[in-house]
Amino acid sequence: MQSPTFIQLHRIDDRALASEAAAGLLSAQAQVSPKFFYDPLGSRLFDAITELQAYYPTRTEAAIFAAHGAAMADAVLDATGDEPVMIDLGAGNCAKAARLFGWLAPRRYVAVDISVDFLRDSLQRLQREHPAIQMVGVGLDFSAHLQLPERLVDGRGLVFYPGSSIGNFGAGEALRLLRDARATAAGGALLIGVDLVKPLAMLEAAYDDELGVTAAFNLNLLNHLNRLLGADFRVRDWQHVAHFDAAHSRIQMHLQARQAIAVRWNGAQRKFAAGERIHTENSAKWTVADFEALLRKAGFGAMRHWTDDQGWFAVFLAAG
Repeated sequence: MQSPTFIQLHRIDDRALASEAAAGLLSAQAQVSPKFFYDPLGSRLFDAITELQAYYPTRTEAAIFAAHGAAMADAVLDATGDEPVMIDLGAGNCAKAARLFGWLAPRRYVAVDISVDFLRDSLQRLQREHPAIQMVGVGLDFSAHLQLPERLVDGRGLVFYPGSSIGNFGAGEALRLLRDARATAAGGALLIGVDLVKPLAMLEAAYDDELGVTAAFNLNLLNHLNRLLGADFRVRDWQHVAHFDAAHSRIQMHLQARQAIAVRWNGAQRKFAAGERIHTENSAKWTVADFEALLRKAGFGAMRHWTDDQGWFAVFLAAG
């Protein structure tokens, strides 16, 4: 039986991360990239969020794949040909991609995450379950730039990006990533999950749940910054805020100072007035027409999409 191979293209540099986080805190509108959510506790809290009744995206997308997976696979193979290379962005535990293996029968599965260490156990398990598929784990921060070694995508591929994470990017960043995905697919296709516009109360409940799990997820970012920067954030000084920004069609998450405070780290400091906020995440919500327009702008051609019965979420297939 073949074994997975692992390639670490991105070197995690704590000093560079600390510099990035500090620059965001010192900007006119304090902000921190959502990638800083995902320390070990943050990752577990996000897993808990996906189990909440109010958090519809994960289960709704899963239902779409369960209902339409065979049709999606037929459409993918029309675009890529048989036994495509499958490139899974933000692969994590690889479970979503693995559900498609039976239909797609990829000859190679390329799981991409920021660190190959996140991928080792999942790929080794999958390799035992699917010994005929060549499996490669790639450590890469594709939020900055998606480019894989040419040897990994020999022929038309399928770039797979489920979970609506495209919504965390600004408009220009999302367009750049989609263009990178098109280049990576090399004439193949993109299969991507996208959260759709829906009633305000439902959107805001999904990002400010009654149990406070999302609040804990947001506030835990401060603990991560304390370790990374040597900062002195006190979690009790801050509260979680989430609201829908209709002008930009996105949920915005912030941490809001409960009182006037000063935060210090390594000779630097930032003073926050009572009510001042640190912007921690955007989550864009699309209409089908608007996302199709973005795909066309990125250079994609023929496209299809599948939704749930309520029209809450969509999975798009776009040919390169």
